[in-house]
Amino acid sequence: MKIQLVAVGTKMPSWVETGFSEYQRRFPKDMALELIEIPAGKRGKNADIKRILQQEGERTLAAIPKGNRIVTLEVTGKAMDTHQLAKAMEKWQLDGRDVSLLIGGPEGLAPECIARSEQKWSLSNLTLPHPLVRIIVAESLYRGWSLNNNHPYHRE
Repeated sequence: MKIQLVAVGTKMPSWVETGFSEYQRRFPKDMALELIEIPAGKRGKNADIKRILQQEGERTLAAIPKGNRIVTLEVTGKAMDTHQLAKAMEKWQLDGRDVSLLIGGPEGLAPECIARSEQKWSLSNLTLPHPLVRIIVAESLYRGWSLNNNHPYHRE
């Protein structure tokens, strides 16, 4: 199974790239973690946010291979602890499809992305900075994988 993290935003600070790649490289080949960055629309003083959000949503959905399970990251989604995430990851593997996790831009995800989602995941009730979410998701997925595979990374 491949896990695809589709995130709105490019040109991240080096600490974000370093943090994400640290966990990305730890995944085994049979559960690769891939990052796809979607350019954010230009936001200015009189920006048409609704149109920008729609365009970001179209680009996000176009980046997802047909048949992938779509999981959106949203404040209103279901919170999961590590064990629940590990169980969700087992279900994803048994499903036989690749998974696309969607992270929106400053205004969140386009309604079209949310409508296509099969699962909504909340990392926190807090609104987190989108660059930091990439690292948190990568680490959480790696921890879930390590729990499922009796790897010593996750200790209790």
